[in-house]
Amino acid sequence: MPPKVTHPTGVAFFDEHGPRPTNVDAATYYAGGDTYTRSRTYSQSHLQGYKPKRAPAFEEDLHLRTRRMSHDEKSVTAPRRFLIDVEETIRVVLEQEDTDGDFQISITDAGPKMMALGTATSNGFKSFDIRGTYMLSNLLQELALARDHNRKRIVLDEARLTENPVDRLSRMIKNSFWHSLTRRIDGEGLEIITADPKNRTGRINPRIYVPFGEPAMAEYYRKVAKEKPHMNLDVQVLPQKCDDPVFVKSLNSKPGILALAMNEVDDGHGGRTLKGIPFIVPGARFNELYNWDSYFITLGLLVDGKVAMAKGMVEHFIFEIKHYGKILNGSRSYYLCRTQPPFLTDMALQIYNQLDRSDLESNRQWLKLAIQAAIKEYHTIWVAEPRIDPKTGLSRYRPEGLGIPPETEASHFTHVLEPYAQKHGLSVLDFTEKYNDGSIKEPQLDEYFLHDRAVRESGHDTTYRFEKRCANLGTIDLQALLYKYEVDIGTAIREVFDDELELDEDFPLAPFPPSVEAYANPRRESSKRRPQTSDEWFERAEHRKQMIDKYLWNESKSLYFDYDTVTEKQILYESVTALWALWAGCASEEQAWKLVSHSLQKFEVLGGLVSGTEESRGKISLDRPNRQWDYPYAWPPHQIMAWVGLERYGYLEDAQRLAYRFLYMMTTAFVDFNGVVPEKFDAVKLSHLVDAEYGNQGIDFKMVPREGFGWMNSAYQVGLSFLTTHMRRAVAACTSPEVFFNAQINADAAAAQATAAAGDPLGLAMDALHLSASSG
Repeated sequence: MPPKVTHPTGVAFFDEHGPRPTNVDAATYYAGGDTYTRSRTYSQSHLQGYKPKRAPAFEEDLHLRTRRMSHDEKSVTAPRRFLIDVEETIRVVLEQEDTDGDFQISITDAGPKMMALGTATSNGFKSFDIRGTYMLSNLLQELALARDHNRKRIVLDEARLTENPVDRLSRMIKNSFWHSLTRRIDGEGLEIITADPKNRTGRINPRIYVPFGEPAMAEYYRKVAKEKPHMNLDVQVLPQKCDDPVFVKSLNSKPGILALAMNEVDDGHGGRTLKGIPFIVPGARFNELYNWDSYFITLGLLVDGKVAMAKGMVEHFIFEIKHYGKILNGSRSYYLCRTQPPFLTDMALQIYNQLDRSDLESNRQWLKLAIQAAIKEYHTIWVAEPRIDPKTGLSRYRPEGLGIPPETEASHFTHVLEPYAQKHGLSVLDFTEKYNDGSIKEPQLDEYFLHDRAVRESGHDTTYRFEKRCANLGTIDLQALLYKYEVDIGTAIREVFDDELELDEDFPLAPFPPSVEAYANPRRESSKRRPQTSDEWFERAEHRKQMIDKYLWNESKSLYFDYDTVTEKQILYESVTALWALWAGCASEEQAWKLVSHSLQKFEVLGGLVSGTEESRGKISLDRPNRQWDYPYAWPPHQIMAWVGLERYGYLEDAQRLAYRFLYMMTTAFVDFNGVVPEKFDAVKLSHLVDAEYGNQGIDFKMVPREGFGWMNSAYQVGLSFLTTHMRRAVAACTSPEVFFNAQINADAAAAQATAAAGDPLGLAMDALHLSASSG
């Protein structure tokens, strides 16, 4: 009688012929226990470890390889699968392939880029070579994910190593990255969200600031602090006027997270408690809710069907406007004086259009809250002093604040402060302390930091476009966004609220039309005096369009420029944000044609759209280093705004071409650099290894990317919606835009010749025009 075989606890046997989903999220794929196989000879000794006949390392026997790929019989009935010991294979892969020691397998590593893996059908005794950076980096990623799910031994489908890179990246964004970037501010989420890489005070104990007028919320966090003493949570309640510059500066030595919106839920014990509404953070060092990042993140969430998450982010912004007076740059105490580019109306309307139609009245009430908040923000921030320039009616990025921005690296302003420190005979550190506490006055330095804070509020920190003048500029991007606000609010009032919207909050309305005399008059109309109507908002939009045309449009250069409200002249820095006028719809058809036919080519490079032209940026030297929002860098917001704007005016082929370029750059980085999804790119060199003052975010991970980067994730998901099936396949094959579009031009030329041969003069003429436009 044969001996009885016993199995270790949790053993699962691999069915070599059964169906098995492969390209699914890691939680599904690696669910269950460790996997073994009954194939070939089965013995209990093999249950205790992975002892293949051929070890994964192969350097010594490379010369014995007579065939290029497989040392196993070729299966014609089932896909290839590998039997893998997770920890041992991680060790071998890193030892053999990760030659620069960064726990990633990329094209810069000098390893042999080949490894033999034991096949599951042979119980690990026979092997098959996997080759190349992409397969090996995917192997490392899969092993890390298996380890995350406590797997020691797995059967891995080759299909996960050779997965179409476009499908793989899109799947990871949808099923993994968004989840990893999700935060909540409540008892369960505080320990993650309070971690602040930008805090340089040395204090790591968490602190939360609760807004005035939310006693239940303050009590909730005090209870959390009591129930979790190990956190040493410090709960503080803000004063009613929490964005006073003097008060905000006083918080710099004790920074903390700001409370956000919460829902009341059942506590499971017959009572009620509060629970934080989840939201997405940008990632890396940006571990809080940001303003304009959130808009672009929302677009990606909507593509991925995550409407509830996007809806919650709008609810946080409604909360911020109510309690903090504005949508904050970021939800930390040191951002209380500062906002960022305004996108709330489009964000809310995009979500409203995707809400469940089963409760139309609830949807309507939700949109009403968002539009009311946007109206308050518009009147009290964007068309209120100091941001408004009454003479021109242009709005500016011009936040209040005192001292040196505390969220920067300690050495960031050293080159600016050194001359002042020498003037006072002090070290930079001592001068910084005395300047911040007000004991030393330096008006020129005050002016410098006024513009520096404005640059940060613009979102474009930093760029030579704004250096030492940002607070004085009526920028094209801000005017376009506010035009869109005015049109969106007017449209919502007319289409959803029967052309009459009562405002619940009482705040002063800004005078209209803007003038120096109107703003000099301290009297303001109350927001509750009368209902809002669509006509007044469309009138505001039309007035802003006229001011944009008057001050920002340059007919001779076929481009929009920023306007300096102090020097009263255009700043002829060529910025890709000129295309935001297309997104907002404030360009005429003729202006749009001139932008596309004459100016678009100035910003288009191999990897998409650069932030500005090389000529405008000027020469770079040791004394004049690169700025990250200048040439040659490309950012997701600029790409998305251009794609949408071009499509809006009927230039779909241009939008698709630009989307292809950017997604090609993203996909090649993903394939060549272990799945990296960074914050930005050098679009000329097609590299995420950028030479700019802040480096790059989203590139510092071990073995497997966990988050990507918020708006880059969105750019990929949104960009894919612009591509044809043919373009998507070409991107997945990493076909260079130069090759792809030249092939397209050649195909068009062949079609034109065929038309000529058919004797169609009119068709030939039309094709010639098309070819001329394409090559231009």
